[in-house]
Amino acid sequence: MTSPGESHAVAVTTPVDAAELAERLHGAPREHLGRPPVVIVAYPPEATRLERREAFRAVYGPIVARIGEPTLYGGSAWGPNVRWRDGARLVLLSGDRFQVTLSVHRPEELERDEHRCFTWGGAWSVDEPHDFDLLPYSWQLYRSGPGEQPGDIPGRRLAGGWEHLESALGLMLAAWTEQLPVQVPGDWAGFTIVADRDPGRDLVVSYSPGEGLGVAIDDRDAEQGPERVRQMRERGWQGHDRGWWQSVFPEAYENSAAASARLAVTELRCRGATGPQELASRDAGVNDRGELWLPGLGIRTH
Repeated sequence: MTSPGESHAVAVTTPVDAAELAERLHGAPREHLGRPPVVIVAYPPEATRLERREAFRAVYGPIVARIGEPTLYGGSAWGPNVRWRDGARLVLLSGDRFQVTLSVHRPEELERDEHRCFTWGGAWSVDEPHDFDLLPYSWQLYRSGPGEQPGDIPGRRLAGGWEHLESALGLMLAAWTEQLPVQVPGDWAGFTIVADRDPGRDLVVSYSPGEGLGVAIDDRDAEQGPERVRQMRERGWQGHDRGWWQSVFPEAYENSAAASARLAVTELRCRGATGPQELASRDAGVNDRGELWLPGLGIRTH
């Protein structure tokens, strides 16, 4: 057992060594192309999400200080996926539940393989397991930083049913709570979900640093009597303010992402949506700065 605040994470290299490695990969990529990723942090199986986050923070800061802000922030269901990219090289800082690695790639080769995964993967029916946890990344943020934006953005992976959507949303929100505070500290993130058969009603999903995950639904057209209050609280809503029902799930709780996803999907189904194919997201952003892409959300994205 570890004491409060003590991390299970083990640094394979020092943060300074990790920064020097990143500089070599970035400055002389040809010497390192084709080599396997180098592990810079390792986690034992019992490491928590917050422990992994803080261990990643320890190496991320020195790397950015050495080679600059990345071209693309991002992450998968398993860990961060940060890229310094131009036409000749793609330095990849990535992680999963076990380790953080640094590597360098030819952009066109790596991105071609990733696009195949987005295009040809996925469950063929609701009875098959989804593969949202296997996507190369579930979110990316481009803020016109150093390097070059990819010419093509992969297509979104659509959920085959409600359970798949709940899993996809939960995985992405868990990734946000682990990855956003390190990559874009202090920034909020969010998006709005709308249903084809109820296009004027917004369901907002968000992350706020220090607070956690939030879900809110516009319910201004409903009379807020005792029966309505009972109904909404049974669905999982915590409070009502100026026509909106809201719930907040602290980021420190391991089940907050799953609870947020469950509430969002429950509400969409109660409002009459028959499946994820009727849903779309819009207004995705991080602090109203840059372009936020959500290929792992499981619904149409605008």
